[in-house]
Amino acid sequence: MSDNNQQNTPAPASKPAPKPDTEAPRSNKILNEILGGSFLISILAVLLALIAGAILIAATNEDVQTASGYFFSRPGDTLGAIWQAVSGAYSALFQGSVYNFRRDSFADGIKPLTETLTFATPLIAAGLGVGLAFRVGLFNIGGRGQMLIAAACAGWVGFSFQLPAPLHITLAVLAGIAGGAIWGGLVGFLKARTGAHEVILTIMLNYVAFYLISYMLRTPGLLQAPGSPNPKSPPMAETAVFPALFGSKYNLHLGFILVIVATALVWYLLNRSSLGFRFRAVGENPNAAKIAGIDVKNTYVYAMLFSGGLVGLAGVSQVLGTVTGGFSGGIDAGIGFDAITVALLGRSKPIGIFFAGILFGAFKAGGFSMQAAEGVPVDIVVVVQSLIVLFIAAPPLVRAIFFLPKPGGRARRVLPNVSKEVAAK
Repeated sequence: MSDNNQQNTPAPASKPAPKPDTEAPRSNKILNEILGGSFLISILAVLLALIAGAILIAATNEDVQTASGYFFSRPGDTLGAIWQAVSGAYSALFQGSVYNFRRDSFADGIKPLTETLTFATPLIAAGLGVGLAFRVGLFNIGGRGQMLIAAACAGWVGFSFQLPAPLHITLAVLAGIAGGAIWGGLVGFLKARTGAHEVILTIMLNYVAFYLISYMLRTPGLLQAPGSPNPKSPPMAETAVFPALFGSKYNLHLGFILVIVATALVWYLLNRSSLGFRFRAVGENPNAAKIAGIDVKNTYVYAMLFSGGLVGLAGVSQVLGTVTGGFSGGIDAGIGFDAITVALLGRSKPIGIFFAGILFGAFKAGGFSMQAAEGVPVDIVVVVQSLIVLFIAAPPLVRAIFFLPKPGGRARRVLPNVSKEVAAK
């Protein structure tokens, strides 16, 4: 009986194997939501920012303030003053960044566009670096440090050697890109080996780079110009300076061509290479990518190497193309942080970043024209840029303002399975 009971006793059920954790981290979900918006959202975000900028221009204009004092007796004066203030400011913005109709010749009138492209060159390069990191799920806000290290490396090669022009430029560019890549790769290495968050690492390394370069610029024999008491480097050798694309009359230089090449290379890397596929897979869901056999830790290192190198190209463009008379600790000019905005507006796609960089270059070039021609504070341009970031980061807000449907449209109605119902009867 005991043997029969033992035979009839069911065996204990084995515990199901735990399912692998394939849920994406919350930071990746938020980043994908921000970057996954439609192109229309980006256009509307810029439009909303320009409308808000128009309100600020009108509110700070003296003629508008004067006319608003008797608004109820003569409202037309207030409305006319608002129109004059806003249209004058944005007209000056256009003429200072695209084409100046007041010039006598086309060559002079098109100069503002070349200035826009000059301002856009480092923004596009740094934006490509930040955008590439975004695609891997990383927040690279260390553009300032990477630009400083790259500028120091490229600048040192630029003023320390006497070489033929093509070779000298090539070595200086490679040195700058390598410096930025190493500084960015250090973040990826520490994240992969210690689990430290890249935001904290990049912020801290910004300070490390700034004080390191400041020390070197104050130390004779390192980066400080010989015999100079100022924390400034010697000027670049003529053989290391980027040549002007359209002659000495314009400031646009070879760096813009390098940025076009970099945009094409990043597009190919992300969309046509196996490494780019790993980048995108880790950015979508690192846990699922790990289960699929992708080395997530090494992917973080590679991503930050590429990201730092691209941001370093922005520093190279500054020191070899724009500020060739010697650089100081402010060579980054806030570009490292502006690149975050450019990457967000471009949805972290190379082509989008390219045109977003040109747009922000136009803001920088035209902002000074607005201030000179219409007396509009240049800080309003900064406010417009900040509002673009706000609206880009909040797609639901933009959809609510313009009554746009949610992405994906209406949910489809589930139809009953008629065949099963007939069979049951």
